[in-house]
Amino acid sequence: MSFPILSLMLAIPAAAAVACLFLSASAARWTALAATLANLALGVVLWLSYDVGGAQWQFVEYAPLFGRFGWALGIDGYALLLIVLSVFLMPICIGASWQAIEKRVPEYMSAFLFTEVLMIGTFAAQDLFLFYIFFEAGLIPMFLIIGIWGGANRIYASYKFFLYTLLGSLLMFIAMLYMSITAATTSIPALMNYDFPPQVQTWLWLAFFASFAVKMPMWPVHTWLPDAHVQAPTAGSVILAGVLLKLGGYGFLRFSLPMFPEASAQLVWLVFGLSAVAVIYTSLVALVQSDMKKLIAYSSVAHMAIVTIGLFAFNAQGIEGAMMVMLGHGLVSGALFLCVGVIYDRLHTREISRYGGLAINMPRYALLFLLFTMASIGLPGTSNFVGEILSLMGTYQVSTTVALLCTTGIILGAAYMLYLYRRVVFGEIKSEEVAAMSDLSPRELWLLAPIAAAVLWMGVYPESFLAPMRKDTQILLARIDRARPAGDSLPTTGTGIVPAAHAETHAQGSAH
Repeated sequence: MSFPILSLMLAIPAAAAVACLFLSASAARWTALAATLANLALGVVLWLSYDVGGAQWQFVEYAPLFGRFGWALGIDGYALLLIVLSVFLMPICIGASWQAIEKRVPEYMSAFLFTEVLMIGTFAAQDLFLFYIFFEAGLIPMFLIIGIWGGANRIYASYKFFLYTLLGSLLMFIAMLYMSITAATTSIPALMNYDFPPQVQTWLWLAFFASFAVKMPMWPVHTWLPDAHVQAPTAGSVILAGVLLKLGGYGFLRFSLPMFPEASAQLVWLVFGLSAVAVIYTSLVALVQSDMKKLIAYSSVAHMAIVTIGLFAFNAQGIEGAMMVMLGHGLVSGALFLCVGVIYDRLHTREISRYGGLAINMPRYALLFLLFTMASIGLPGTSNFVGEILSLMGTYQVSTTVALLCTTGIILGAAYMLYLYRRVVFGEIKSEEVAAMSDLSPRELWLLAPIAAAVLWMGVYPESFLAPMRKDTQILLARIDRARPAGDSLPTTGTGIVPAAHAETHAQGSAH
């Protein structure tokens, strides 16, 4: 397909972002919605036009700019799925901000549209430094969204978010400079097949790890996330949890594994160790939270740990499961933050203790909240189940101990999510304010219904999402299989113990 659809998907929100700055609040809302819906339509075209099982890189565009640097775009199955997730969530974010945001609306809509540009650019970039520009520039609009339209402690949260993620990426930039000089190219597809010396790989892997671990985020560099989520406006939390956290997982998949396979195998113990701690520790922390947003934020760290163990399992189940967890978590966590936003708009508090009995006066809300709660736990038939079981099956082949430890995350996940649901939705109505809360409006129903449909689609027919990435997974495994660490789950054939008398008889028989 020669039509530059990826450039168009970057141009539409970029143009709309600039236009919003010169419009009234109402016009800015409609412009942002129209631009995000247009990009969603292009995302559907991208999905339908993608040749499953065809060339690894499709919709490729290239225009030289200066030196080795060029405007290089193209996608594989992994990038396709994450771009479609991004364009699916963006109109929902605009809809969620329709009434909640009242000050500086044009600037807010512009910041969200620029976020969309930078997310799509990160997933589609095929030049090393073009990727870095998109990857890092994504900090700026989210920094502004949290810092200007956030809660009471928004300045602290926005600076913490910015500094954590920026400092982690400086080492990655130094590694990129070394790689471009050594390999004499900045092409990501070329670098994915370039063999760096094993001793150099370790340092390069650690430099990239410093950036991607903060983005995921992995324990112990996760502390910026709960603050950012609590202070961000609802739509900011949706896009932060839904897409921006996935940049770290995408980075491991695009850079760490194919470019540094020996280092990935050598340091797999580090990833597994941090992930196992994250699953158990952050799940226990989530269990004692009194703020709904903070509880869901800690649950995100636990879910992202399931992604990292799957990615570094060095097998198809683990890698495909990790991608499915990223997609499923993007939908479910976004929906849970929207559910929190719905009742926050009515009662203006996120304290769990203030609620109770919402099933009585908000039955439609209670039903959808239940679906997303069960999906977060990993109920069969919902999106997260497929990814979690694949990821844990893949991990089991490498380390039975890590798989066992991380499976406790599902049990603890059920504990904190069901405990949250029981306190908010069941029981007696505690105050007149809660009794006066109205059920979902048609606008809110339209925001949550598409996510509910997607969650069930992923759970019932995951092949729609597994098929586009299957060939890419095979290519990746062919690249990294040489470094695959030995697993402890497969029994080995022993020689057996032969009784002495039998051995002597056998030896005499052989002599005859």
